[in-house]
Amino acid sequence: MKHPSEALSPARRQLLIAGLAAALLPLPTRADAAYPSRPITLVVPFPAGGSVDLAGRLYAEVLGKILGVTLVVENRDGAGGAIGSQRVARAKPDGYTLVASSQSSHLANPLMHPNLGYDPIKDFTSISQLARSPNVLVTSAALPVKDFAGFIAYLKAHPDEVHFATAGVGSMGQLNAELLKHTLQVGAVHVPYRGGAPLLNALLANEAQFALDNLAPFLPHIQTGKMRALAVAAPERLPSLPDVPTFAELGYPVLNSMSWIGLAAPAGTPPAIVQKLLEAVQTAARQESTVQSLEKSGALPPELQTPQQFTDMMSQRLALYKDLIDRAGIRPE
Repeated sequence: MKHPSEALSPARRQLLIAGLAAALLPLPTRADAAYPSRPITLVVPFPAGGSVDLAGRLYAEVLGKILGVTLVVENRDGAGGAIGSQRVARAKPDGYTLVASSQSSHLANPLMHPNLGYDPIKDFTSISQLARSPNVLVTSAALPVKDFAGFIAYLKAHPDEVHFATAGVGSMGQLNAELLKHTLQVGAVHVPYRGGAPLLNALLANEAQFALDNLAPFLPHIQTGKMRALAVAAPERLPSLPDVPTFAELGYPVLNSMSWIGLAAPAGTPPAIVQKLLEAVQTAARQESTVQSLEKSGALPPELQTPQQFTDMMSQRLALYKDLIDRAGIRPE
């Protein structure tokens, strides 16, 4: 007696085989559709209280309400953001372990320390920006310049006599200032400090004459006249500094890049999960309470990008700053 399948036509037999094969395939989309079904861990690779931590906690609360689960913030700081970032790079790509990324952890640190144990592009799936932070060119009140043109003229008249302060060798503050020097073709001497507080004190005491870094810590001193803001990196003039032009206005768009804080998952995270997180972030970012909270901390809402656009932006900046590091001969301490 013939087996029933032998009585089938070749075409029907192929359809039967294909159907059986499809039935044996895993169905990840079903699991993705149920996401999230348990708490999500958001790793902040910096100490509590900093700008990345504040943005991470703000979004953790809002995203938890949108997604219907708790987002647990885990501060895993150390090594300039490398310890927490490495933890997420090695995590299971199931959407339940995320990282609040930044230019420090995913740009400056990997460029200065290539053996960190993670690649900022290959080992992560970018999801979205969470916030953008304006940078400001700020000078000591004692520096005898009143505007950007005067600043350029002063540096050219006093080559290598003016000092700029940063929070350390290889920090974004140094990379920003080196880019400014290269763009303006001026000289200045780098003075690295151990963190943001000593940097502020150095400018207040005129131990260093300028810095180009995140606006938030400088703003109170600018508003009291103890420091002078000459230009900001922002899409338009800031309400808090309406008289200070943007670098783009001054004719230097390459200096007009803002710092960013983002959200990323381990490489290989399913696209359906990435899309769900992206939509949740975009919903959160449009809420008036989110906008107000970001502005209160000196930040701006994120630029709405696709994950691929976010990754492309990171890749472009990595290339820009790598070239700068090589030309300036910047080496880790």
